Parts: sequence; structure tokens; C-alpha cells
Amino acid sequence: MHILVLAGPQMAAEFRQKFPETSNGTQFTFLQSHSIIDEQLGPSDVVFDFLLHQEPERLSLYSPEQVVFCNAATIQLAALVKASGVKKPCTLIGFNGLPSLFNRPVLEVSLFDKSSESKLIEVCNELGAEYLIVADRTGMVTPRIICMIINEACYTLQEQTAGIEDIDLGMKLGTNYPKGPFEWANLIGIENVYNVLQAVYEDTKEERYKVCPLLKAKYLKGEKFEL
Repeated sequence: MHILVLAGPQMAAEFRQKFPETSNGTQFTFLQSHSIIDEQLGPSDVVFDFLLHQEPERLSLYSPEQVVFCNAATIQLAALVKASGVKKPCTLIGFNGLPSLFNRPVLEVSLFDKSSESKLIEVCNELGAEYLIVADRTGMVTPRIICMIINEACYTLQEQTAGIEDIDLGMKLGTNYPKGPFEWANLIGIENVYNVLQAVYEDTKEERYKVCPLLKAKYLKGEKFEL
């Protein structure tokens, strides 16, 4: 099996951590460019495309026979296919491709078509990966929940009810979460958190996903939370 990974340096490194190259015959090719030519796509049985959600029109570059895993943290697969204009897409599988949330014991995935599950099983068996199928919804499950928690923590900080250190510690002690909301925000990336919340809010119009002004300010200024 040949796997093409289209990702920036950070997620390429996280991919290598989750799926180190083994001697089982699986080959990996890593690219950072959005411009994929047929010669690069041709030999790839499977593609992990961390960038496809930014340019849905690139879906047309993949043949119906290819299995393409798409970072679906901010977009519903059905919406991606609609935006691409492709009538007969490849075998499309969504995955949670956010920093620090990709390299976990269980791969969170969604399916555009239920018939794709057999291909999902085949690829995951090849990679030795456990997976969990979630509904094809904007924000999936883990990104939606964690980003909502981060947003609520930002409101608490904005109202000066508690400080960053106390909120992080309270979350870890009270819920047994491995990280506090501000630690998670920095690891996932403020921009990514903002984008997930914006996408989910546009999809649901639920107030709990409306971006806190403090978080928006951090996003606009390109700042992290000072832990």
C-alpha cells in the first residue's frame, strides 16, 4: 500500500508519530503543496489530505478508485462534495486532523458513504489503527466538545471570574481531563479553535458555539494564552 500525506510540517510530524514507517510494505510520500499533479497521485492507493477542506475544488483531482481521508474538523463531508462540484467522488473518509488531536490512540472518522466502511477497515488494519466512526457533522465530536469548553473558559477569563492557571487546574482536577482548556487551546492552535467554533456556529446557530470576544481577539492578534 502506498499512502500520500498532504500536510504542513506540523501535521506531517504528528502523522509520522502516529504511523511510523514499518516493514510491512506500506510506503509513505509526504507533500506540502496544494498543487498535486497526476504523477504524484497515480501510485497512491490512500491519501491523507489535511488541506483539502481549504480548497474543495481539489477533490476533482482524486479518482473514484482512490481512498481519501480528509481533515473534516471544520466541514461536513457532504458540504465538501457539494462545494467541489464533483458528481462521483472518490472513497471519501473524514478524520479529526487538528494538532494534538490526531495523534491519539483512536482515530476519529466520519463517512460520506456508508459503503466506504470496508475500505476504512482495510486501511486501518494495514496501519494497525483503532478508529471510531462519528456522524458526518461539522466539528465532528471531539473538536466540537473541546473547542466549546475552550470558548466557555474564555468567557470565564474575560469576566475575571478566575485566572488561566486556576481554570486549567480546575478542569483537570474536576473532570480528570489530561489538559486544561487554555493548554489545549495553545496546542490545537488559536486559529484552529476559532475556525472550528465559527464553522459549528454557522452550522447550528447555537449560542454556546458563538466565539467569545477574548478568543476572537487572540485569534486576530495571532497570540497564545500565557500559561
